[in-house]
Amino acid sequence: MSKNFTIALLPGDGIGPEVIHEAVKVLRVLEENQGLKLTLDYLSVGGAAYEKEGHPLPENTLDMAQKADSVLLGAVGGPKWEKIDFSLRPERALLGLRSNLNLYANLRPAKIFPALVNASSLKRELVENLDILVVRELTGGIYFGEPRGVETLADGTRKGFNTLVYTEEEIKRIGRVAFEVARKRSKKVVSVDKANVLEVTGLWREVMTELHKEYPDVALDHMYVDNCAMQLIRAPKQFDVIVTTNMFGDILSDEASMLTGSIGMLPSASLGRGTAMYEPIHGSAPDIAGKGLANPLATILSIGMMFKYSFDQEKMSIKIESAVESVLNQGFRTRDIMSEGMIEVSTQEMGDEVIAELEKQLI
Repeated sequence: MSKNFTIALLPGDGIGPEVIHEAVKVLRVLEENQGLKLTLDYLSVGGAAYEKEGHPLPENTLDMAQKADSVLLGAVGGPKWEKIDFSLRPERALLGLRSNLNLYANLRPAKIFPALVNASSLKRELVENLDILVVRELTGGIYFGEPRGVETLADGTRKGFNTLVYTEEEIKRIGRVAFEVARKRSKKVVSVDKANVLEVTGLWREVMTELHKEYPDVALDHMYVDNCAMQLIRAPKQFDVIVTTNMFGDILSDEASMLTGSIGMLPSASLGRGTAMYEPIHGSAPDIAGKGLANPLATILSIGMMFKYSFDQEKMSIKIESAVESVLNQGFRTRDIMSEGMIEVSTQEMGDEVIAELEKQLI
């Protein structure tokens, strides 16, 4: 098994460079203790790339990302770039990476650590032992559908439009991902749509039902997206694997993240046919950038997912998660998960605590 890996690092904007810095410290510890050879290529992306090279996704960044064994992204975007042409906004880099790397399956776990049960906005009994996986279709739907744009009508008023479109094959391939991962969990899938009013998600439901015949050992239920949003708050532990469209998955996974205490705790993996990309699900949070307030744990946990899915080293993934859990058990908290009686630490200090625990486990 190869132990030589090239990782494309895309720090991006806002708090992205800060959380990536802590993740790199973890990567270096793993390299030193596990006989790995990690080549880390820093590449510009998002608003930072636009400022430097005039485009949020420079050709060199995309080329190096495609050649790498894995990609680790910090975050992109911010109000600084909201008034530039839509095609050049930082978020277009994110969509471009997903499309060009063919990353059609986004895995977003919403798992609560025991030490953070009281940080959730819901009662302990509703979230204790919570472990949900949202499987989000990532390269189709309304974020990529054509036609799209803004046009001026004959009367001088403007009309904006986007197209929600899915092919049968796109639905099948994300459905297979959901059923396959469910087989390794509790064998329950809930497919989320809006089939009562959207024809395209009516097709989604039909295809998921047909595909289910190939997975008779996995239970399948269907749920409208508005009901799912309510049920995630009412009784979240009824869910195991949720599979849904690009836009619905974007919204529902952020909702699920808050059940765990903070959006700063959730990692993600974007998988497809080639290089996979890993990133925290939080944004660039420009209001706290450079202040040492960002929570690096989601990015560190994203490295755990990288070792599991891209490098086939699940034991390393388990050790990373265990180190994070140990730090939380000791009471260390960044501000977003801070509670009475705990020890508030900076972004860098949280990274250092995780490294200290990880080194103990790697001895």
